[in-house]
Amino acid sequence: MAVTATEVAVLDATETPAPSKRTFRFLRGRKTVVGLCILLFFVLIAVIGPWIAPYDPDTMGKELLQPPSGAHWFGTTQTGQDVLSQILVGTRGVLVVGFIAGTLATILSVLIGVSAGFLGGTADEVLSLLSNVFLVIPGLPLIIIIASFVSDAGDLLIATVIALTSWAWGARVLRAQTLSLRRRDYVEAARATGESTWRIILFEVMPNLTAVIASGFVGTVIFAVLSEITLAFIGVADISDWNWGTVLFWAQSNQALAQGAWWWFVPAGLCIALLGMSLALINFGIDEFVNPRLRTETGGSRKVRMRVGFTPVAHGTDHAAARGRHHKETRS
Repeated sequence: MAVTATEVAVLDATETPAPSKRTFRFLRGRKTVVGLCILLFFVLIAVIGPWIAPYDPDTMGKELLQPPSGAHWFGTTQTGQDVLSQILVGTRGVLVVGFIAGTLATILSVLIGVSAGFLGGTADEVLSLLSNVFLVIPGLPLIIIIASFVSDAGDLLIATVIALTSWAWGARVLRAQTLSLRRRDYVEAARATGESTWRIILFEVMPNLTAVIASGFVGTVIFAVLSEITLAFIGVADISDWNWGTVLFWAQSNQALAQGAWWWFVPAGLCIALLGMSLALINFGIDEFVNPRLRTETGGSRKVRMRVGFTPVAHGTDHAAARGRHHKETRS
């Protein structure tokens, strides 16, 4: 019996998981949960850090270059400043720059990349040319040049420059994805029913680009955080504003490593590593959520057993299916 197009659509709709189930499956991955927990911890510290800091990070004390103790959990600097207070207060600046730059770059990449891929023609050529121009502009040297001319290069200026120099790659990726989506059957059906171009983009194309957009946002945040810390560490950014790079700058300037004051730079380095790891784990979780080959039915990652001279064998459903086929062949 032939199956009509309407019945096929109904079957596809029934097989497609609901958004709530898809969200639950995304949050069930171990990498995603660990990454989100670490990121939420740093977000909480960024919000309440200045309030819970035990000391003023700028206040100098009499306990000079002391190791961690009950009074100073992360020790003190060469001038008696509390390292824990500097870390807590400096968390906000790092995350503000990262999320502002990531948000601005994502908005630009979506507007230009999706528009170029869907509209085509002259609009595609102009927007692609614009993306190619910004793609070759080096972000870090540009920020250094701007900071040398601007006396007060604050976090907002740094985040804006990072965003303007890091959106082009995401726009190229979104353009390529949009080119593959604009001729799909559901897009042609929406166009045939008389829907406007921007409504098709918002409600037919954009939902299928959500994972790519989220992955680009996470990647831009990582780049912005590392750029902000690098600029503070080399002394280009305003060193009067505390962030983790500023802590490392003063530790390096006062030769903390040569003096054996490991507590001065190790906590800031660990915070940078943990934040980068959390964002990387979230990015891996997005990849597993989008690509079915990277996950099993339970939501975890596929475990592959490597053998010399053999192809990789995936545990789980593939192994069960192989045993089922072997059982059928034995019975026949």
